[in-house]
Amino acid sequence: MASGPVDVVIIGFPGNRFTGRIAPALMELVESNTIRVLDLLFVTKDAAGVTTAIDIQDLDPETGPAFLEVNVHDPGVLGPDDAEEVADDLAPESSALLIAFENTWAARFVEACRAADAVLIDQIRIPADVSEAALSGS
Repeated sequence: MASGPVDVVIIGFPGNRFTGRIAPALMELVESNTIRVLDLLFVTKDAAGVTTAIDIQDLDPETGPAFLEVNVHDPGVLGPDDAEEVADDLAPESSALLIAFENTWAARFVEACRAADAVLIDQIRIPADVSEAALSGS
């Protein structure tokens, strides 16, 4: 059985304003079998520049209850190296959520390409704000 490509997105929260409000949208994508969440990792940086990484299984139910509902298939895929790389770019008093997910919607397409003896040459992801600006003529 073919797998879909895997993406890792990094979502920033300036001022550490992390509320979990994106969890329902993430759950909707999982429930519709659009994606499969492989791992989640939270990274925070305090005012003194001290960073902390929190794995989904260590998430405090008080601060991240919405994400505790997410079925994570491969906890640990995102690790200390990923947290360190993201932390280097975080401003003090900010946080980031890293999400590794498989694009399950693409598995059938991958299977068809393989059956056709086709090979992927490249893949380009254009961020939503860039594509929205281009499509709106801005």
